[in-house]
Amino acid sequence: MIRWRDPRVPPAAVAGFGAAGLAAALADGASAAVAGTVAGVAAAAVAVVSLIMAVLRIADRREARAWRWLAGGAATWLAGAGVRPIADGTPFAVSFADLMVLAGTAMLAIGTGLCAVRPAYGRASLRDASDAYVSAASIFLVGWVTLLGPAYHDSGGPAVFAVTLASPVLCLAFTCAVGPAVLPARRSAGPVGLAALGLLAALTATETAGALTRMTGDDPSPFGLWLAPVAFLLFAAVPWCRRTARAPDASDPGDDADSGADTGTGGQAASSLIAAVPLILVLVATVALVLRLLGGGVAGPPAVPALVATSVVAVLVVRLFVMLADAGRMRRLMDLGERQLQDLAESTGDVVLLCDHAGVVREIGEGVEVTYGYRPEDMVGGSIFDYIHPEDVPGIQMALRAMSLEDEHAEGGGTCMIGCRVRAADGTWRPTESVATRHSRGENLLLVTTRDVSGQEALRNQVAHLTFHDGVTGLPNRAYFEERTREVLARPGVNSVAVVFLDLDGFTAVNDSVGHASGDYLLGQAARRLRAAVRADDTLARWGGDEFAVLLEVAGDAQTAVDLAERLVRAVSAEPFRVADRDIAMTASVGVAFADEEVSSADLIRNADVAMARAKDIGGPRVEVFAAHMHADVVRRLELAADLQRALLEDQFAIEYQPMMDLATSRVTAVEALVRWWRDGAFVPPERFLGPAEDTGLIVPLGEWILRRACREVAAWRASSWDIGLSFNLSARQIMAPRFVETVESALAESGLPPSALTLEVIEEMLVEDAEETLTRLSELRELGVRLAIDDFGTGYASLALLRQLPVDMIKVDPSFVSGLGADETLTLLTRTIVRLGHDLGLIVVAEGIERPEQLDLLREMGCTRGQGFLVARPMDARGIDDLMPAGLHSAV
Repeated sequence: MIRWRDPRVPPAAVAGFGAAGLAAALADGASAAVAGTVAGVAAAAVAVVSLIMAVLRIADRREARAWRWLAGGAATWLAGAGVRPIADGTPFAVSFADLMVLAGTAMLAIGTGLCAVRPAYGRASLRDASDAYVSAASIFLVGWVTLLGPAYHDSGGPAVFAVTLASPVLCLAFTCAVGPAVLPARRSAGPVGLAALGLLAALTATETAGALTRMTGDDPSPFGLWLAPVAFLLFAAVPWCRRTARAPDASDPGDDADSGADTGTGGQAASSLIAAVPLILVLVATVALVLRLLGGGVAGPPAVPALVATSVVAVLVVRLFVMLADAGRMRRLMDLGERQLQDLAESTGDVVLLCDHAGVVREIGEGVEVTYGYRPEDMVGGSIFDYIHPEDVPGIQMALRAMSLEDEHAEGGGTCMIGCRVRAADGTWRPTESVATRHSRGENLLLVTTRDVSGQEALRNQVAHLTFHDGVTGLPNRAYFEERTREVLARPGVNSVAVVFLDLDGFTAVNDSVGHASGDYLLGQAARRLRAAVRADDTLARWGGDEFAVLLEVAGDAQTAVDLAERLVRAVSAEPFRVADRDIAMTASVGVAFADEEVSSADLIRNADVAMARAKDIGGPRVEVFAAHMHADVVRRLELAADLQRALLEDQFAIEYQPMMDLATSRVTAVEALVRWWRDGAFVPPERFLGPAEDTGLIVPLGEWILRRACREVAAWRASSWDIGLSFNLSARQIMAPRFVETVESALAESGLPPSALTLEVIEEMLVEDAEETLTRLSELRELGVRLAIDDFGTGYASLALLRQLPVDMIKVDPSFVSGLGADETLTLLTRTIVRLGHDLGLIVVAEGIERPEQLDLLREMGCTRGQGFLVARPMDARGIDDLMPAGLHSAV
């Protein structure tokens, strides 16, 4: 969109006022002809300046090109009109000034044509050309009858008359040639095209008046003298008066080649009126010619009006034949389209028929035999109501009656959507959807297209079923269970209602080991066992994942619900599930909640879920009955999670480092970063907030903050020639977080810490759960040069297999082994075995939890590489690490 919002008075307006004043002054002191000429030249100069300024401010190329042609045409006309008084004294019939005026008019016509959105092509261009010729010829005939014919005798001969009349005739031809392209019915670019068209018409009238003056020798008429200046001044103001101008947009459906006319009722009327302009002009010319002939004949050579009238008739006859040919072609295309539509409908399984408003079948397609089993000839002449379900007949009769009374041109009239049941030849009732429209052959016929929607109806029923049922187990789903619980609690006697939640323990490992398809198969078996265990009046649903819910509408006493819960536990664990040619033993954790008068359905379901989560945390298989303190624990856990998020934003966390010592040299070789939280001045133990942080996902931003800060501080220590490393514990959430590898790489790059100085620790359980993805992430970290360590080694399982798959650099012996050194021979033997295994594999072995001197001596005797614990050094802040030197650490030990 181009918007003109210049608050200043345009220079064109100032120049226009100056031109008007100059013309008035000249009119007072000079002849009217000179005043008119000077006024025309001044007004044209104003228009040129205005157009040039408009060109400089327009960004659209197409519109700017039209303005340049208009500016050039006005300038050329200005030059010709300015020298015409001098050239009128030359002996030539057509002066150089006249040629310049004609050239300027032609350029103005080109610019006017460019103002149209797009030119017409093909038959549309021929139509515009014929309209232009008929309009120009009709106007010429009217002018000949009224003005030109009587002036012929005073012109000085045919040659002088023809030459003098050439300029206005050419101007008329230019005007009529571009008229059809810029009228509103052709969606011009705005008021610019209309203003330019008006300027051409004014120049044509001015040239005609000038030609009559030269032929008759009479004084020039004021109309002819002042029309052109006024038109130029008005045209100069157009760029500064219009508010918006829209460039053509290919995406605008209104710019289509055939979308010339507006689609509204007013637009259609205007388009019809504009299309009738050539015929109106022909009618006016005919009336004027007849009246002149009846009044004494036409002045001038009679061959001229006769020839023009004959050419107009010939063009109209050719136009009529072209219109008839187009109408025949359109009729054939309509018939072809109707046949193609019918063939297309029948090819898609639709039945096409013609009937009257009474429902009598006149024609019917062959698709009726394929779809419904009836022969077409047996149905012709019969009524469609013989095949429609009796319950649907009244509605269809009313719809057909309404169509017969509707006005064809009313909005929405002539089309009716019908849904009914149709009896097939085998006696079954088929749901159908039909569209009835008025047929082009007559107002009393309806074209009906009927489609059998039995498949769609079945699909809708299936979708409705799937909306409230689980696709894996066939049980009602969560939406159905929630709605059913609301309905039951709305009835009186809610004290006997209970909800039982059941979760399959360890189901995630089943999916990881045998795949999700086999996991779904196991869920189906579990659903069948649970369905057999519940009562007929109970509602069993799959809540989601590996969770099931049972609604006991009549629980009786509390023991009844608990007994049902225990039956569910036994049903799951009674015998293994046979999945993927293997037996899988499963257990279940169950929670039970009872309704009371104040509990809502959402709270009742939540309470059962909380009890089930409590049973799972304690360790299944077991049954837990909801108690108020369970919900309080959950609320406290949520509050703790909110406090964690706020603490992360307010920087309430701190880092302490626990030194790791080389047992052979008693030198500190690394530190392990440990997070500390001081909430309102009180220390919060890590075991209280790390679990909620892991559950809520806050461990990811918290771990990133610890990693970046610890890397910076350890990098600063290494910069002071202290060869020390950093050890950092990873959780499962951190490893599986998106872009975690990029985060580690970024932290190392920002701090300058070498990748080999960073050791990332994981526990064995993390490597077993979702092992493939975890090993992939750890391998990517290993490729960065980061070292990997297995923490709490020996307490998990599958350790040897993991050592083979993952390039580990370090194993850390769990404190439970170290605590028994010297007191428990079994633990001592196991620790010695782990140390020897680490040496054989070329790994660094770190003993954790060294608290007594005898433990340290035994570890050194076993050849353990490194150790950490309270005996070595307690966790301390960064200032404590700054003060810690290897010699001081050795003396402390």
